[in-house]
Parts: sequence; C-alpha cells; structure tokens
Amino acid sequence: MQRTWPVTEELANERVDVGLSRLSGLSRAACVELIDSRVVQVNGTAIAKSHKLSFGDVIDVQFPDPDMQEPEPIVDLPIVYSDDHIVVIDKPSGVAAHPSPGWGGPTVVGSLIAMGQVLTAFGPPERQGIVHRLDVGTSGLMVVTKSELAYLNIKDQFRDRTVSKLYHTLVQGRLDPSSGTIDAPIDRHPNSSYRFAVLRSGRPSITHYDTLESFAYSSLLEVHLETGRTHQIRVHMSALNHPCCGDLTYGADPKLAARMKLERQWLHAVKLEFDHPESGTRVSFSSDYAPDLAFSLENARAL
Repeated sequence: MQRTWPVTEELANERVDVGLSRLSGLSRAACVELIDSRVVQVNGTAIAKSHKLSFGDVIDVQFPDPDMQEPEPIVDLPIVYSDDHIVVIDKPSGVAAHPSPGWGGPTVVGSLIAMGQVLTAFGPPERQGIVHRLDVGTSGLMVVTKSELAYLNIKDQFRDRTVSKLYHTLVQGRLDPSSGTIDAPIDRHPNSSYRFAVLRSGRPSITHYDTLESFAYSSLLEVHLETGRTHQIRVHMSALNHPCCGDLTYGADPKLAARMKLERQWLHAVKLEFDHPESGTRVSFSSDYAPDLAFSLENARAL
C-alpha cells in the first residue's frame, strides 16, 4: 500500500525522518526503520534519514502488502487486573491497540490472545474486545473486554462519559493560567490522514488540566478528559503552543526532546475508573510512569 504526503512549508529544512513522523503520525523510530528499508522516497528517489526536506517535496512510502507481512510480533503485556469480563493492562509504548493498515508492530489484541486471554468477539473483528484506545506512543492503563456484557456496558459508560480517565503529560513551556479547561472541537487534519486538529467543523472536545510542576523549559500536567477524541490531549496542547514534549507529530521541538533523552510523546494514562460491568461496583486502577518517561522527567527537572 502506497501513501503520499506533500511537504508543507513548516517542515522545510527538517530531516526526512522528523518530517515523515509528523506527517504520518508514526514514531520517529518507525520512520527510520522504513527509511532504512528503502521504501521511502522523496521526489521519486530513495534517501537517507538525514536528508533535509524542502517545501513542495513529495514523500512516498510503500508500506508492505498485508498478505506478505510476517506474523504479528507479540509482547508480554503487564496485566493489572483480570476476571471473566475484563482485563486491565498497563500498555507499554510501541504497542497499538489493534491491527491497522501500515502498522506491522505488536498490538494489544494480538498479544493478549497469544497470552491466553479470551476476548469477546462482539464488535468489529479486528478490534476484538477494544472499547477505547491509547496511541501507539502513549503508555498506561487500558481496559479490554472479554464478554459481550462487558463490551456493551463499558461502551455505554464511555458514551455517557462516566468513565474517569486521568493522564499525566509533560508539555513545553508553562501554561497561563496554570489550571484550566480547553473546549475546542477536533476533526481530522485537512492535509493529513494521520493527524487531527482544532477545527470549527470538529466534534466537541473538552480537556481539563492542572499544573503539577513547572521546570525551566516544560511543565508536568495532570489532565482529565471529559471527551475522548483521537489524539485529544496532543491536539489541544499543540493548539495552545504547548505541545507534549517529544511529540514531533504535533510540533514539539526535537532538540528539547533530545536533551531530555525522550523518543516519544511524554504522555501516560495514570488512572482509570469505571463501574464493573457485572457487579456495578466502581473500580479504580492506577499506573506508575513508564521507565523511559520517569527518566526523561528527571532530565527535564535538571535542565
């Protein structure tokens, strides 16, 4: 499958791996792997990852034919809780929620099945048991359903906004005010199928944030989502000119990310709370920062 992206003016003079990451939504490491595999061309010519882009260039990527791909890699997912209806995992970065075109890495669905978890077949077959998602580059808590009852019940809870989702994110700069609410509609980016943006035509999207700590070049925020749009935190923070550190797709400074030793967006789902689909009892789960984020946070404090 081939995908094509024109290089925008804002990406002029960026390295091709950085530009492709921001255009496609893939991690920079994934883009480097594609470039090293010689499936990325700029203006019809295969290039090195250090190639500098120019405004008006055209990037073509020939993704592998799904029928020709090797079997999906499997990872051992940390299980926080499991019963006959749900399984709660602490998803690491680099794992997608479910299979999708252009993604050849591990998925939550494939890995859980390989680990012997029986997920509900209710819903779309490629999204077996999935009732919500975390981005590939985001770590933290996810609930996956194992019964039809759980799938329908928790889907309804997300629709009715009774699920509590709490995130921590490290963003560039300092927000003023230090606590607040972002109420701005989100829709798919008009120039990129992998990105989203604040657009008047978008769906209502509400993000509440509080500053936990402020550093020289960044701030640690606690974020509560009232809605659950794709890339919501990343899009809203970018719209305020305070992108999540390391989030090159949404305008983060790659030099600052390098100083923090950060290779993905600094975003972690720290708490998840909902009503158990069978008992109705409110259940709550929490997650510590992933090791790479904890390391980058200490570097941010030291800058």
